[in-house]
Amino acid sequence: MQEVLSALGISDVNAGGFSGSWSGSGRPQAVVSPINGDRLASVTNVTAQEFEAALAKCHQAFATWKLVPAPRRGEVVKELGDELRRNKEALAELVTLEMGKTLRESLGEVQEMIDICDLAVGLSRQLYGLTMPSERRMHRLQEQWHPLGVVGVITAFNFPVAVWSWNTAIALVCGDTVLWKPSSKTPLTAIACTRIAEKALRKFGHDPAICSLVIGRGSDIGDLINTDPRVALVSYTGSVPGGRHVGRLVQERFGKHILELGGNGAVIVSEKGDLEIALQSVYFGATGTSGQRCTSTRRVIVQESILGTFRERLLDLYRKTPIGDPRDGENLMGPLVDTAAVETMLAAIGTVKAQGGRILIGGEKLPQPGGCYITPCIAEVSGNLPIVQEETFAPVLYIMGYRTIEEAIELQNGVSQGLSSAIITNDQRESELFLSAAGSDCGIANVNTGTSGAEIGGAFGGEKETGGGRESGSDAWKAYMRRQTNAINFSGKVELAQGINLEM
Repeated sequence: MQEVLSALGISDVNAGGFSGSWSGSGRPQAVVSPINGDRLASVTNVTAQEFEAALAKCHQAFATWKLVPAPRRGEVVKELGDELRRNKEALAELVTLEMGKTLRESLGEVQEMIDICDLAVGLSRQLYGLTMPSERRMHRLQEQWHPLGVVGVITAFNFPVAVWSWNTAIALVCGDTVLWKPSSKTPLTAIACTRIAEKALRKFGHDPAICSLVIGRGSDIGDLINTDPRVALVSYTGSVPGGRHVGRLVQERFGKHILELGGNGAVIVSEKGDLEIALQSVYFGATGTSGQRCTSTRRVIVQESILGTFRERLLDLYRKTPIGDPRDGENLMGPLVDTAAVETMLAAIGTVKAQGGRILIGGEKLPQPGGCYITPCIAEVSGNLPIVQEETFAPVLYIMGYRTIEEAIELQNGVSQGLSSAIITNDQRESELFLSAAGSDCGIANVNTGTSGAEIGGAFGGEKETGGGRESGSDAWKAYMRRQTNAINFSGKVELAQGINLEM
């Protein structure tokens, strides 16, 4: 453990703020691993005054960074990706130590950081605007995209490094600077990533305040980001109540925001689908990251003719789930992030029973050190009970039956979240219906693969209470820039639009 911490520049006591230099004289915070309850290190949060200094430097750095040609900015992001490659194993081990996901998942998360850097490097030469025909003779219309400003990135514990990289790699090539407030549950990974970014920036002679860091509670440091007009865009990943709060504060000052909030992913399993694909997709989707992904499978909607067979096969998989130290490659599930998450899961199971659901398996606390281990749970329910409509951020899977594909889609859409969805079918009509305007209302809709995870090449995000934001690939970069429409007159005289004549 100490070797990993040392390799990433983590000391016994760490300052929680960076904007070219390190600071942090606020409340100290001990960081404890959910794996066994051991103390990893401590972090001193930034004060309001230190936050102000960090934001001022980040804002000042934008004035010069935005003038660097985009392909040159891409060179810095390429170096960031190379630094992540060199530190992949150590950073993945730190993610596992601090957050508790299995090492194989942590390695995948760091690989996702590398992949988004690769995508952003190519993007740095493709920040395209449109050219449009003008209604006026000897005129041209064009569209440009310019750097936006400081991007405030507020991340959650479950993907403590990937979400920062989604935002940072794209923001940097767009000419923005980044001010990061990580989850207070995972500050050490944030310090490690900031040190890596600092190294890449310094190599090319750029102000390291371009990638700044402020660690502190959301109720104080987070709201300073949300209310400050120097922060042009706030990208927030977290709960629906948190997103409502962030959205209101940012909108009140006419800032921009990207909200990545709740998920309540469902998989429809058709009798016309491949049962093996369905079982594997649902099983990993529900238990991977111990059910702590926004794309986790929370509901499985199974055609009645195969419900009994599917249920029994899935229960067999659950009975064999290897749970334990996530550093052991044999284990599929590690701990939940903390004991409070365990208690939240147990409370949800109690509510399921009270509302008429039946617990088929799981929901039992395990005696491992740290108190954060629990068995994954399957609950059989008749439709979207009130508790089913909530997102319990834990390995609780609700199983229900359906008769027609239209009924299944209605169940899939019958919750307030709209992030990830899937159907397992070999019937083209069913798959096309699911992907059509009459089908899934989610931002992500998959066929013959599960809800969990997403490739960085596509835009990531969802609708309804998921917030409507998009990050990562496709044209999500446009949120990090400001659009400008230009009219260029090369006629030698004035001609107004809409045929208006100017008599002088």
